[in-house]
Amino acid sequence: MNNEIHKGLAGGRWNNFTKEVQILNIASELSRTKHWLLDGDKKEAENCLIRALELTDLTINDRKWTGSFLKELLRWRGVLAEFYISQNKEIDHFIRLFGILLYFNKFTSQVKI
Repeated sequence: MNNEIHKGLAGGRWNNFTKEVQILNIASELSRTKHWLLDGDKKEAENCLIRALELTDLTINDRKWTGSFLKELLRWRGVLAEFYISQNKEIDHFIRLFGILLYFNKFTSQVKI
């Protein structure tokens, strides 16, 4: 992704956020996605997914993510991208993806979807 939506964050501001704040920002977009999926608005859901993917890309490029955390984040991003391009966007599958993201650290793992 080319960070067209989050230009201000792409300039380096994103890297000033803690890991928890980064994950919660991505989760905010996923929360919006969930709302639009349940409402039946695929276009708005896809717009939210694009923003979530962009924030994920910014997170991946942040040097504080290393080792197994980075590896798992890259895997998660791939699965989210597959969900984005799929024609059948099942809510149960999406909720599992959302939950996996929140388990990236002990603070966000306690958030209820």
